[in-house]
Amino acid sequence: MSKPRAKLTGNFPGCPVESTLSFLDGKWKGVILYHLLQEGTLRFNELRRRIPSVTQRMLTKQLRELEEAGLVERTVFPVVPPRVDYKLTPLGLSLAPVVEALRIWGKEHVVCENGSKYVVMPEGKAASKAA
Repeated sequence: MSKPRAKLTGNFPGCPVESTLSFLDGKWKGVILYHLLQEGTLRFNELRRRIPSVTQRMLTKQLRELEEAGLVERTVFPVVPPRVDYKLTPLGLSLAPVVEALRIWGKEHVVCENGSKYVVMPEGKAASKAA
């Protein structure tokens, strides 16, 4: 888990949404979970290719936090060059409906085109634009 919410783990204000978000916060965790749900097991460099905007350092950090939370399993193979595989644990797989709901909402309401991103209201009107 990332540091800001880690302080709350023993003292949640009774909110299950906050509890769940404490495992998902971080810019790339949801994307990592999505790709592992789609592919099953992926090697580190395969994940990097699927998420070209993430740096190696940040991907490593996010994967470690997911592993520490018990959502991702890391397997190191004693070969040269080193091979490391990542896959979801049963707990990580249980997040599939959450990640799928986020994917569906994004597909229905977020449009990315020509370097800009905007939200589409349910009636079909653009609500806001962001760079």
